[in-house]
Amino acid sequence: MEESTLSLAKVHDLAGDDYRASVLGSINEWIKDVPLQFLHALLAYLGETTSYYSPSPGLKSPLASHPSACYPAINAPSEGLVRWHLRLEYFAYETLQDLRISKLFEIIVDYPDSSPAIEDLKQCLDYTGQHSKLVESFISALRYRLLTAGASTNDILHQYVSTIKALRTIDPAGVFLEAVGEPIKDYLRGRKDTIKCIVTMLTDGTGGNPNGSGITGDSLLEELNRDEESQENVGADDDFNTDDKQAWVNAASWVPDPVEADPLKGSRNQRKVDILGMIVGIIGSKDQLVNEYRVMLAEKLLNKSDYDIDSEIRTLELLKIHFGESSMQRCEIMLNDLIDSKRTNHNIKATIKSAQTGSEPAETGASMDILNATILSSNFWPPIQDEGLIVPEPVNQLLTDYAKRFHEIKTPRKLLWKKNLGTVKLELQFEDRTMQLSVAPIHAAIIMQFQDQTSWTSNRLATVIGVPVDVLNRRINFWISKGILTESLGKDLNDHVFTLVEGIVDAGKNSGSTGSCEELLGGDEEGERSVASVEDQIRKEMTIYELNSALKEPAVKDMKFIMGMLTNFGSMALDRIHNTLKVIIGRFGTANAALRRWRSL
Repeated sequence: MEESTLSLAKVHDLAGDDYRASVLGSINEWIKDVPLQFLHALLAYLGETTSYYSPSPGLKSPLASHPSACYPAINAPSEGLVRWHLRLEYFAYETLQDLRISKLFEIIVDYPDSSPAIEDLKQCLDYTGQHSKLVESFISALRYRLLTAGASTNDILHQYVSTIKALRTIDPAGVFLEAVGEPIKDYLRGRKDTIKCIVTMLTDGTGGNPNGSGITGDSLLEELNRDEESQENVGADDDFNTDDKQAWVNAASWVPDPVEADPLKGSRNQRKVDILGMIVGIIGSKDQLVNEYRVMLAEKLLNKSDYDIDSEIRTLELLKIHFGESSMQRCEIMLNDLIDSKRTNHNIKATIKSAQTGSEPAETGASMDILNATILSSNFWPPIQDEGLIVPEPVNQLLTDYAKRFHEIKTPRKLLWKKNLGTVKLELQFEDRTMQLSVAPIHAAIIMQFQDQTSWTSNRLATVIGVPVDVLNRRINFWISKGILTESLGKDLNDHVFTLVEGIVDAGKNSGSTGSCEELLGGDEEGERSVASVEDQIRKEMTIYELNSALKEPAVKDMKFIMGMLTNFGSMALDRIHNTLKVIIGRFGTANAALRRWRSL
């Protein structure tokens, strides 16, 4: 008992809270240097002289079949000493295992810096076989500390990825990882922003690390692709180097799958942890992830001020590897539109310059050099938010001339301008300062009206730029927050007056006097996105279906039956839903994809 207490205290002392260094080796060395030396002297004093290697009438413990070869200052360890060594070793491993399991949540938060602690835990579990204790304890910690309303979806996803990476070291086959990951997946399925966060996490440039400490410019998708390639290379080397002798060794060391293993996924020797597959498994369908990525890609491309899409092309190629080329075809066309736009933009400007060679350039309000157009194949892009906007006449003339040149080059194609989309780079010159900003077209249209007139009423300004008054009042707050415009009440309570500020009156008011397109977009409301979200597209389709159903009484009954089935039948496979509808509603011909979208509402 005293020996066990001493070992317990020493293991606690050596383990500590530092997870960045392995302690298992130090614990083993201490066992050999202190307790074993004492026990060797004690057993010799008590008269035990039977060598472990000499014949013994009793049966040796199965644990003692391979004793340690290193016993300092002990030439021939006795059987009793070997047994005591194994007992102390098991007790130390179990103690360290329990310590690391109790702190596993913190260890995974620090992963990969805490890899040594994970390796120690793996060796302990291989020795004790108490994997179920890890599963139960870690699931409890997840529910108490992570799966709560206060944790953001992004943080939960990053912790899930770290959990997969860490536990893959302990359980390469992923048997116990399935049990640990199930509560996380169930919880994330109930959050509305899960798909959006997954797409962002896969395609951003922080290597999947929320703190941005990954390799600069790497996305989690690139990291997972490198990881998968390295695993495949290792597996190929193993297959190549396996000979008959090694096959017999592998057969001798074979152990059956634990009861928690899914028999449909093959044996643990053939199973491989697919991190991307587990992440997509949260959603349940790659189509939903692809649709969300398509919307986010469209938003990103429409807000670009240049044609640099190298990172987007790299991400698309990786997605095509995992999801197939057919699934990513529309996204590929969107990127090709940017490439074609760059070429077309260059050709149009070249024709204008060649036409002006040898003649006096025409007097125009603006030069074509300041315009870079993004030309979209609208059939392959998500629905674009189209808001009416009247741009200043010099800009409108520039757009007209550009469209004319485009029609000459690309006959019979014609341009249809989305004047509310894009980015405008402005330089504002005041009496005492100059400001450079990148803003949305509506913000540029607002501020350009103050060139010739320093004060406008909200109703009059809204009429001039062609937007509703409520939209104007919301968008003009951008300029008010920069200290460039001031707002005051007009004669009518519903009609405000906006006035240009030529000089800096209050420095505190202009502390944020520099802005960028990124800051602007971050402050926009959801309804002011350039592209309709996936949820908006689904609602629009449902609205159209309901409007059509209103014209047909049988269709109304069909809709009620569908809603009742989805509400009352609980979880159902998509094929079963479709087959039920075909049996009950014979004329129902909606595709599986539409059913999947309805069910996600």
